[in-house]
Amino acid sequence: MTDLPIRKVLQKPDVAGRMVRWAVELSEFDVQYEPRGPIKGQVFTDFVVELSSVDAQQKEEANFRWVLSVDGSSNQQGSGAGVILEGPKGLLIEQALRFTFKANNNQAVYKALIAGMLLATEMGARSLLAKSDSLLVTGQVTGEYQAKDPQMTAYLGYVQILKG
Repeated sequence: MTDLPIRKVLQKPDVAGRMVRWAVELSEFDVQYEPRGPIKGQVFTDFVVELSSVDAQQKEEANFRWVLSVDGSSNQQGSGAGVILEGPKGLLIEQALRFTFKANNNQAVYKALIAGMLLATEMGARSLLAKSDSLLVTGQVTGEYQAKDPQMTAYLGYVQILKG
């Protein structure tokens, strides 16, 4: 028994595309559509179970460490960056950024890091592990290197504010 729209596949042979293939495949078996009966008593139980699982799920997600991978590059035509944010339950967000201003590779990495950190904050991440192949940027963010360039210092300051 199901409340899914499989009834159309089983009862109407004039459907198109993939539905025809499913109708043919299912016709080999003795499958019949039966609508789900009344579930009045089950509704409240399902609601309580759903609410309690949401609380447990939120606690699990709060302890989850999100992973942010960033990379930036520049050439004569312009600069850009890539951001990959991995969250709980296999959530994967990928972004490609193209900048309309001149930036060197490390500035592009900083812009990607800032964009990724803002995205992670927006997604509700509480713990974030950021990865980059830029030794200079990672060294400056961790405090191993000093930012001497005014632009890099400004980027680093903003990253430190976002780290909060």
